[in-house]
Amino acid sequence: MQRMILNYFADNSIRGLVASGREEMTRQLEGTEVSLVILDLRLGDEDGLDLLRLVRSNSDVPVIIITGHRRDEIDRIVGLELGADDYLTKPFNLRELLARVRAVLRRSASGRAPARETGRSRNRFSGWQLDRRTRQLTDPDGALVTLTKSEYTLLVAFLDAPQRPLSREQLLQATRVHEDVFDRSIDVQILRLRRKLERDPNAPRFIRTERGIGYVFAVSVEST
Repeated sequence: MQRMILNYFADNSIRGLVASGREEMTRQLEGTEVSLVILDLRLGDEDGLDLLRLVRSNSDVPVIIITGHRRDEIDRIVGLELGADDYLTKPFNLRELLARVRAVLRRSASGRAPARETGRSRNRFSGWQLDRRTRQLTDPDGALVTLTKSEYTLLVAFLDAPQRPLSREQLLQATRVHEDVFDRSIDVQILRLRRKLERDPNAPRFIRTERGIGYVFAVSVEST
């Protein structure tokens, strides 16, 4: 399967590297600038979810996970919660894998684009502060909280519309990834942002789910 994917991607002008385990993967990631990781969760003696945790602890590189039969739903959910950007189940079509790769890369490039600014330089909410000029977020104790580019653009979208339910489509548009069809990319970003903001991500205070609609930033925001 590795050789098939490599050859197919090479035919479509995408260069790939192969790793068959933790040590080889770590060596590849340390020695080469990688744009995206395709990670099979079924790795024999090794746990693919553990490898995903390893990748996510050191890097924001996009990850597409490959799972087994459709009954492995828990693995897919856990993988998305751990920070995977998309998934495919076996058996899959190589054209679909290529389409997913290109879509995730577009989302990643969109996340690196500068966020829209509205003339307001600071947002304050419940003791937190976002300085848009420096793109720095500080918690109520004054500690700096690091955000990825995509987390920053998502937070800005919420702060521009506090206490107003926003659909996934609206959030996709606000974060400049609306050309992609994979709605769940927003859900993944919400999970990541909640981990940065919420004391208990399982009982969120700031970013709440509005069933049948999307999400709402539930606290008031002061903008200056």
